[in-house]
Amino acid sequence: MQVLKSAQTVKKIVMSDSNSPRSQHAETIIRNHVVWSMGAGFIPILIADIFAVSALQLDMIRQMCRAYDLDFSETQGKAIVTSLTSTTLARLGAGSIVKLIPGLGSVVGGVTVSIFAGASTYALGQVFKRHFESGGTILDFDPARLKKMYKEQFEKGKKVAEQLRKDDKAKAEAEAAKAAETAAEGPVEGNKATGSSGTDSLARLRELAQLRDAGVISEEEFQQLKQKVINDF
Repeated sequence: MQVLKSAQTVKKIVMSDSNSPRSQHAETIIRNHVVWSMGAGFIPILIADIFAVSALQLDMIRQMCRAYDLDFSETQGKAIVTSLTSTTLARLGAGSIVKLIPGLGSVVGGVTVSIFAGASTYALGQVFKRHFESGGTILDFDPARLKKMYKEQFEKGKKVAEQLRKDDKAKAEAEAAKAAETAAEGPVEGNKATGSSGTDSLARLRELAQLRDAGVISEEEFQQLKQKVINDF
């Protein structure tokens, strides 16, 4: 009876702490890494997108450990990411290969990898968040026990990633419409960057810069990808 009361007390503490500043900070870390992972899904270089997503997920765990005042182990973190996301990585690999198909393949493959990458990062973040808030650490994290939770959160993560993609698309369309309206009222010569293509290009360059700053891609890779975006524009 006493054990049951203790368990209920712990549950109440965890639930009441779910809206604490630390918990909200963890949610911000997860959301940021979901967005960055989705951006990494569009990297045109084969398999480089998968490595980028894995690096971002490891960085997310590192930042969450810091948020919960816990020690971080890179070796343990890599082992957990590999164990939980092995199936997802295989699906990401298939989508990455599709991007090699000229034309529509690059678009379809990019969207598929982007959604899966975002969903995987979301699921991983939620699993770690719940584990840390229940008093766990990265050293006592049991992937086998938490794999079911990861799968459940992955399905939810796909919806979250899809909604983020729709929101981003709607924002881009709204900016394009506003730019078109401004151009109709009084077009400014040489203001090509206000078009929808320019908006997409600038957003892509920002994403690449974030990946470079996070250490996911090197300066050389950043310059190559940046030049490709500029050429496509």
